[in-house]
Amino acid sequence: MTEIVKRSARAILIDGDELLLIKRTKPGQEPYWVAVGGGVEDEDPTIEAALHREVFEELGATLQRAELVHLITDGLDGGIGIQHIFAARLYSMNLSARTGTEFSKPERGGYEVVRVPFTAETIRELKLMPPQLSEFIVANTAAIASVLDTPIRAA
Repeated sequence: MTEIVKRSARAILIDGDELLLIKRTKPGQEPYWVAVGGGVEDEDPTIEAALHREVFEELGATLQRAELVHLITDGLDGGIGIQHIFAARLYSMNLSARTGTEFSKPERGGYEVVRVPFTAETIRELKLMPPQLSEFIVANTAAIASVLDTPIRAA
């Protein structure tokens, strides 16, 4: 069995009919976009808790709802990495409350929060990384929205 050496949690983060992404700019590279999120840490009680922590660190935001919709597996040194992809709705955001260490390290490049229309056409035009995430969103835009719009039934 291959060892899981890294886990991350990322959000396909929807606000109304827009998708929130982070535009990454690094000297000497073409800009690219990433979903909000990051690594699962040992102190995170669950992968979803890691997602909520990362969303707050990167956006000063809280989520109204998050549903696991996809997994991306990557080969890494010593094993595999798994990216847990959640569809999520934004509840609130205050960029001045961000706490992520990446914002205090200019050598890591720029982290600009951007809003784009949540459409397959828009996603196709972006260099959204990793490519597997872009492909998943393009193929499942309506399904992702429907997951978030489906009421949760009480047991």
